[in-house]
Amino acid sequence: MDKVKQLINSHYEEHLKEKFYQSEMVKALSEGKTSDADWESTFFVWHKPTSNISKVSNISDELIKTMDEYVSQLHKFAERLSKLMCENLGLPREHIVNAFSGIEGPVFGTKVAKYPECPHPELIRGLREHTDAGGIILLLQDDQVPGLEFLKDGKWVPIPPSKNNTIFVNTGDQVEILSNGRYKSVVHRVMTMKQGSRLSIATFYNPAGDAIISPAQEMLYPSGYRFQDYLKLYSTTKFGDKGSRFNTMKKMENGDSV
Repeated sequence: MDKVKQLINSHYEEHLKEKFYQSEMVKALSEGKTSDADWESTFFVWHKPTSNISKVSNISDELIKTMDEYVSQLHKFAERLSKLMCENLGLPREHIVNAFSGIEGPVFGTKVAKYPECPHPELIRGLREHTDAGGIILLLQDDQVPGLEFLKDGKWVPIPPSKNNTIFVNTGDQVEILSNGRYKSVVHRVMTMKQGSRLSIATFYNPAGDAIISPAQEMLYPSGYRFQDYLKLYSTTKFGDKGSRFNTMKKMENGDSV
C-alpha cells in the first residue's frame, strides 16, 4: 500500500502535474473566474472483468505490477466485505455478488486522483458534492493532507487523513437500493487546500453494466394487504417480533399458505 501511494505520487509529479497547472481551468481560476469543474487530476483503471492498466499513458511497469498486486488483495477484501454486509442484512451471503454479476461478474475499477495545491480554495471544490453511483467503495487516501468531507445531519463532517494505511469504506447508490435504504449512499465532497496535494485511490466494487438491480425481497415491507387482515394477525402476535409479522404478511401477499 505504501508503494502504491509512492509510485502514484511519482507518476503524478512526472507526467500529470505540469499538464494540470497549464489547463484552462487553472488559468481561469488565477483570474478569479469559477466554473462547474473539479480541482483534480485523475486517471481511471479497470481491473475486472478485463484490465486496461497497460493502456494508461506513461504508466511504468513497476506501477502496473504493484497496482495489480494491491488490487488482487483488495478484490478479495471487497467480496469478503460484501458477504458480511449481506449477513448483517439477514440476506444470503452471496446476494450482493450475485446481484452485481452480469454475464462476466461484478466490475472492479479504480479512480486515481490528486487534488493539487490550490491558490484560491474559496472559489472551487476539489470534487463537488455527490453520492457514488456504484456499489462498495474502498478508499486508500492521503495520510497527511485532509479535504474529504461527508454530510451528516445537515452538517459537513471532515474525514481526517488515514493513518497506518486504513481503508475507508463507503457505500454507493446501488447498495442503498439493494438494501432498500438500510445502507445509505452518503453525500460527500473534497475541499481544496492551499498547502499540500491530497492523494485519493478509490477502488469500486460495482455491478456489471448488464446487472439488473432491485431491492432484495427480504428488505421490502409487505404491501397491498387489507388492514383487517393485519389486525387479525396482530391479535395473535401482538407480543411477538414485528419482523416475523411482516414476513407473514408478505407471504399472504404472495398467496403462500401461512
